[in-house]
Amino acid sequence: MPHPRLEVRSLFRQYAGKTVVQDVSLEVQQGQVTCLLGPSGCGKSTTLRMIAGVDMQNRGEIYVDGALVCDTVSRVPPERRSIGLMFQDFALFPHLSVAQNVAFGLKGNKSDTVSRVKALLNKVGMGRYLDAYPHQLSGGEQQRVALARALAPKPRVMLMDEPFSGLDDRLRDDIRDETLDVLKDEGTAVLLVTHEPGEAMRMADEIVLMRDGAIVQRGAPYNIFNAPADKQAAAFFSDINVIRGKVQSSLTDTPFGQFLTPGLGDGTDVDIVIRPQHIKIDFDRGGKGPNPTPQDGAAARGIVRRARFIGSASLVEFEMDYDGTILRAEIPSVFLPQKGTPLWLMIRRDKCFVFPR
Repeated sequence: MPHPRLEVRSLFRQYAGKTVVQDVSLEVQQGQVTCLLGPSGCGKSTTLRMIAGVDMQNRGEIYVDGALVCDTVSRVPPERRSIGLMFQDFALFPHLSVAQNVAFGLKGNKSDTVSRVKALLNKVGMGRYLDAYPHQLSGGEQQRVALARALAPKPRVMLMDEPFSGLDDRLRDDIRDETLDVLKDEGTAVLLVTHEPGEAMRMADEIVLMRDGAIVQRGAPYNIFNAPADKQAAAFFSDINVIRGKVQSSLTDTPFGQFLTPGLGDGTDVDIVIRPQHIKIDFDRGGKGPNPTPQDGAAARGIVRRARFIGSASLVEFEMDYDGTILRAEIPSVFLPQKGTPLWLMIRRDKCFVFPR
């Protein structure tokens, strides 16, 4: 089996006695996109800087195509690591044309350089802007040029730090998809830093979720979304409802009946987490109550506190009769019941997560 294009082993980084990256290990294969995801200050950008060579780890090793590029004894200079960099500010040289920006730092004969520059600019849809200058381009066009420049030296690995955050929402999705297509076509291994779960879900083959300098969970987007490691991981990807309870004889009482909580001792406080889109409302039988399926379990009555339309769905907030718990349900289309309306709710038990508190 070939070596990973990028391999990081047990990286640690400390500043002034504080550990900001602790025991981070990951691999990125050729043509794979891995997203380092997490809140600001979790250590993801520091990890990227160490891999790029602009920061030095206290412990750990970095490999590109199986070759050691940095440990705490030897260190390959950043420009010789075959690693490309893209940042949110594009960092184009304002005094150079588009073609000159892309050609900057390329070595070899002039005809090969011109050919590579034209081919890359055509690939990113900027072939007719060879002689333009950065100030004449839109943000999306500058991003395309920055991508071409980063790819020009044919890096084995591309590091991207919040590269799309400077673009407005209307452009962002298109530019992300186009960038991803080009990187995949080039066979580049991509490590992308973002704090936006939606961006990670859209781009990544693998998500590496970080918190407090450490990796909390890693996996394919579908798996990490549908099997979160803990309550905080679930909440990072979407709004959540939390139903609190206490284990007795491997069961926990809730407004929706008893939940099986095996493996947890009597008296353990637990949080049962469910996303708003997995709460169901009975529309047909009103105050008489629904006829739930076994999958839904028992029904519980809630009183509407507020309802608002959020675009493609409605968000309805309830105060539960059972214990005053506040739960939010996301309902497709327009559904705006009046404050004080009683409705019966059911939950998708197969979509619930149970965590010790």
